[in-house]
Amino acid sequence: MRFIVFLVGLLVSLGVVAEDVDLILTDLDGKQRSLSEFRGKWVVVNFWATWCPPCLDEIPDLVEFHDKHKDHDAVVLGVNFEEVNKEYLRDFVETHFMTYPVLPMEPIPVTPLGPVMGLPTTYIISPQGERIARQEGPITGAAIEAFLERKKREMNGASLNPATQGRLAAAN
Repeated sequence: MRFIVFLVGLLVSLGVVAEDVDLILTDLDGKQRSLSEFRGKWVVVNFWATWCPPCLDEIPDLVEFHDKHKDHDAVVLGVNFEEVNKEYLRDFVETHFMTYPVLPMEPIPVTPLGPVMGLPTTYIISPQGERIARQEGPITGAAIEAFLERKKREMNGASLNPATQGRLAAAN
């Protein structure tokens, strides 16, 4: 059930209009990072905060997804959306074994990717740099995997497998 709610949220929340976007932030080591450096890969941009329980629940799934895909087809970028000092954030990232890049950002209602009305909020960016989905609320690695597999099939013009068609049709 949670999977279907995730897919419905992803498909409905953006109106599924692809739009070329970029986001440039400085990571915890002082290096500027941008979405454009990940062209050719799917990018999962997760806005989160250290005080947000659902955000903390997502971290293990996001780490697992990132570690599985980072060398091939997808990465996770964690955008810390709160005002905390970098030393605290660096310790937090280390304590929670966050292997994906964490980029601090001052909280603003509308980011270069779109609105962040609540946390967690996740955007999915295509390998071409287009914003294709937005989810407010928690996500799982399995839900991201399923969504990306569906989008890859759509982009390749493949028809849906009858075994999964019913499940995916419920999300449309």
